[in-house]
Amino acid sequence: MSMAAFALSPDRRRTEALLLALVVGITVGGYAYVGLSMLDRLPPGFTGFSVAVLLLAIVPHLAVRRWAPRADPLILPIALLLTGLGLVLLHRLDITYAAKRYLRIAQAGSGQLMWTAIGLAVCVGVLVALPDYRLLQRYLYVMMAVALVLLMAPAFFGSDQFGAKRWILLGPLSVQPGEFVKIMITVFFAGYLTVNRDALALAGRRMLGVRLPPGRQMGPIVTIWAVSLLVLIFERDLGTSLIFFGLFVIMLYLATERTSWVIFGVLMFAVGATVVGSMEPHVHGRVEAWLHPMEALTPKGQAAGMSEQLAQALFSFGSGGITGTGLGQGHPELVGFAGNSDFILTTVGEELGLTGVTAVLVLYGLLAQRGLRTALVTRDPFGKLLAVGLSSALLLQVFVVSGGVLGLIPLTGKALPFLAKGGSSMVANWLMVALLLRVSDKAQQRREPEQPTAPQGDPRTPAG
Repeated sequence: MSMAAFALSPDRRRTEALLLALVVGITVGGYAYVGLSMLDRLPPGFTGFSVAVLLLAIVPHLAVRRWAPRADPLILPIALLLTGLGLVLLHRLDITYAAKRYLRIAQAGSGQLMWTAIGLAVCVGVLVALPDYRLLQRYLYVMMAVALVLLMAPAFFGSDQFGAKRWILLGPLSVQPGEFVKIMITVFFAGYLTVNRDALALAGRRMLGVRLPPGRQMGPIVTIWAVSLLVLIFERDLGTSLIFFGLFVIMLYLATERTSWVIFGVLMFAVGATVVGSMEPHVHGRVEAWLHPMEALTPKGQAAGMSEQLAQALFSFGSGGITGTGLGQGHPELVGFAGNSDFILTTVGEELGLTGVTAVLVLYGLLAQRGLRTALVTRDPFGKLLAVGLSSALLLQVFVVSGGVLGLIPLTGKALPFLAKGGSSMVANWLMVALLLRVSDKAQQRREPEQPTAPQGDPRTPAG
């Protein structure tokens, strides 16, 4: 390690340690506030929870200090803050679910804490086992083959829950392969586009004022389009299909700098989604519920089987106003299984208001910004595309989840990263964080100035 690294790394890790201390304080303070607000006492297990959160901050910090000392100092604290907020919100919902047993909703807080620990263990394991992210380029096609198998597996072996097939049941556990597929596909796209970006950037025919891609180079985007439609048709998973296809178009544009790919890709997805949405009953029902959310509260809508969750979510955001009702003082249970789905954002909107929702979205944006900044300082094309892809995948998932809950787009049912209950989602998100830390560390390492070497025999060269 050069002298520049010695001067820089301690500052980065010191900043990270201070931010992590703040994160621990916010998480533990929020947990205590929920108990005092709803139970008039500290919640049971407060000491154990505090110790667990402290360890969840210390262990990954020490791992980053040891195996990724030059990594961005904001990535880990932001991800842990979002995770801590999720634990506090789930604890708040658990208290209500325990008091109102007629809701028949299982508590999720303790299980989410366990999955958080597993996710952080995976994050540390990746930092230890993967000294250089470029090693992933050796297994691109193997990774893509595994990703496609996992992506299609729920259609044949999956469990139909909430109208979509995105889970695979393994005994008492349910696994959501799509959460891991988005990372594997991001790695494959980064490697594939690094090798083939010159061919994909070739100019094709002009049609209606837009220069379309060459015919031979349209194969990849047509294939991805077809796979996305298959997911949409057989698994009725609008969110995964949108993330999968949108991620490819974004990375393709960044690799080739050709707007024709974006226009062509958006048109293809719009046509495919329109056809499937008009033919597949579940997808069509979600579109109808999005267009007419309040009809679910009428006898006609209930007779048609429309869910009232979106209408209740809109009421929750409206009742929260600017500052919210206060943590623990709202009624998020009216939305149903708020903690187990994308509707956990309604708890934020009702009890923390527009201010809380904005803060959460800013945290997601800041986490993605650190990934994009990492891409800017990375010298090799694979690292650039990998960092951009991981950041884009995060932003796309936040958009499809928050957009659905806020009524901007149809509901997708995807888990809100780090906040909502979900073991697969939590582990996959921390795997993404580990890759961003590794790319950031290597990018900063390559930016360090090389120490000049004096010619052999130069009398000005110090001995030893």
